[in-house]
Amino acid sequence: MPFVSTTRAGLLAGAFALAIGFAGPAASADPIKIGGAFNLTGGQASLDGPAKNGAQLAIDTLNAAGGVNGTPLELVVYDGKTDPAVVASLGSQLINSDKVSAIIGFSDSDPVLALGPNAQKAGVPFIAVGATSPKLPDQIGDTMFLACFGDNTQAAVGASFAIDDLKAKSVYVLEDTANEYATLLSKYFRETFEHLGGKVIGRDTYRTGDKSFTAQITKIKAAAEKPDILYIAATPDSIGLVVRQVRQAGLKLPIVGGDGYDTPLLLEVGGASANNVYFTTHSFVSDSAPGPMKAFFDAYGKAYGTAPENAFAALGYDTVMLVADAIKRAGSGDPAAIRKALTETKDLAGVTGAITFAEGSRVPVKSVTVIGVKDKALYKAAEMAPTFVPKP
Repeated sequence: MPFVSTTRAGLLAGAFALAIGFAGPAASADPIKIGGAFNLTGGQASLDGPAKNGAQLAIDTLNAAGGVNGTPLELVVYDGKTDPAVVASLGSQLINSDKVSAIIGFSDSDPVLALGPNAQKAGVPFIAVGATSPKLPDQIGDTMFLACFGDNTQAAVGASFAIDDLKAKSVYVLEDTANEYATLLSKYFRETFEHLGGKVIGRDTYRTGDKSFTAQITKIKAAAEKPDILYIAATPDSIGLVVRQVRQAGLKLPIVGGDGYDTPLLLEVGGASANNVYFTTHSFVSDSAPGPMKAFFDAYGKAYGTAPENAFAALGYDTVMLVADAIKRAGSGDPAAIRKALTETKDLAGVTGAITFAEGSRVPVKSVTVIGVKDKALYKAAEMAPTFVPKP
């Protein structure tokens, strides 16, 4: 059974929706259904759970302010369970049974690749919330969009930060080869690091589900040339454990990675070992941030009784607002009209930054936030756009 949207009475008093610009007359008529495909259990749950909550918050906020063009929205959510077989079945359910006008979801590229072909065949736009492979639109087709930056952009910022801020001249790279996200992130980082004058002195691999990294760490310690930093391309379910074992082996050098680190598991599992870790992500989620982030932070807390867990919560919110903006401009819930309107999106204000799709591209150009860990707490280390971005 799907999780279906319900409106929370008095949510935000309409203030957040007014700021975004969707408030209108009282909602009426049958709702426009948006499919939500999220891995709410399994290894991706620490990203997709907050993303689903952010998406639901956006739906409730819009409906409390009158819907879109006077029509309410409904989010129909299914749990992919981080299981490829389950994920593959969600597209048919959402498209053929639930009759959704668009689909949003997932924070990893592999489930997007499993569901995307169904959306493409049906002509239903599919917007990835946090899956960052810049190859996805070309791999799936013209119905595929990203609400987030591509891995080539975040990896390029990670490399620039390592060289400019951490003064790194050399790096040893460790990557998870069980998923496309980590292998692409590693590739783009290595390309940029070398382009900027850095040296990759070693590279090793592991696979999701591994519990011991002794062999890989032994090789790093035995390297004839000692690296200035480690770059570990990892997914949420492994990063805390990897970091902890690296530190237990006596390696205190900075560790750099991508938005797979943006999970409570980094600190919950890594603990003090996570100090001197830096990762690229979509935004720094804080109640001290100005503008839309502060409003989102407060609204999320009121809705769920907890602070937003990570930037994926904000991405979920922004993805619904992206679809709602397209519906508003299209003037209907017709999938083809929504897809066309999405391609024309320009300077849409969001919690994680403005969204614009340049002509011929369905991956937005956005700045990247670098978060550091000190004294077992996160802080914003930098925000930048790269000067060099590898080709997808």
